[in-house]
Amino acid sequence: MALKISTVGNSTNIKWHSCSVGKLERQELLRQKGCVIWITGLSGSGKSTLACALSRGLHSRGKLTYILDGDNVRHGLNSDLSFRAEDRAENIRRIGEVAKLFADAGLICIASLISPYRKDRSACRAMLPEGDFIEVFMDVPLQVCEARDPKGLYKLARAGKIKGFTGIDDPYEPPLDCEIVLQQKGPECASPCEMAEEVICFLEEKG
Repeated sequence: MALKISTVGNSTNIKWHSCSVGKLERQELLRQKGCVIWITGLSGSGKSTLACALSRGLHSRGKLTYILDGDNVRHGLNSDLSFRAEDRAENIRRIGEVAKLFADAGLICIASLISPYRKDRSACRAMLPEGDFIEVFMDVPLQVCEARDPKGLYKLARAGKIKGFTGIDDPYEPPLDCEIVLQQKGPECASPCEMAEEVICFLEEKG
């Protein structure tokens, strides 16, 4: 039987090596199903706060999770990338690939990042088997996010000190077919724990 050698992107002469221990065996060991929970929304919408509450809620149920936070990943793996459109796409592609590996390892991977463009989020969804990508949209109006401005970034963007800032001079494309929408229209909103419970209920319903 001929050895199959592949070319993927700029990588040539490579071969996929399989192992007898697969995703099903890892899931049985961990007693959970690996998946990716992708939290998207404007800066200041509460993505990271929800991710932490969700991780805590799942941990308390004996589930192993890992958070891929957009800012945290830029401290290491993606520190070479800017916020230009092409670099943002690469940032999301890399995080999608890492999230896929975590899910394949049997973990519940929580990815929390603005990810403003639908095509980039769709590309990450396409990396995983159907049902393993759960998109959570933090539907919080720009004026609410800007009033919060936890990092002071909106103020800098309005002053012209940050260019290409999502929601100000760069678009955010809300999901059209996400699994969960967590909405806030006025000043009152559910607590992070309440929102986390809503996501956990969805996961339990889907097994």
